[in-house]
Amino acid sequence: MSFFEMGGYAAYVWPAFGAAAVIMVALLVLSIRTMRAREAALKALEATARRQRAADGDGDRDGEQNAPA
Repeated sequence: MSFFEMGGYAAYVWPAFGAAAVIMVALLVLSIRTMRAREAALKALEATARRQRAADGDGDRDGEQNAPA
């Protein structure tokens, strides 16, 4: 059981491990939420661009105008 006592410093070591674990989990959750929100925003922007190209009748994906020959 001396491992868990940490040489008398358990009162400092275990709360530090706990705080670090809570912070890491919080960062993971926030990162995943941000990623999902940005993926949804990107999907909406791509759909908007697709609709605009379809409305303009421009089948050219890079936005260049077709020059007459």
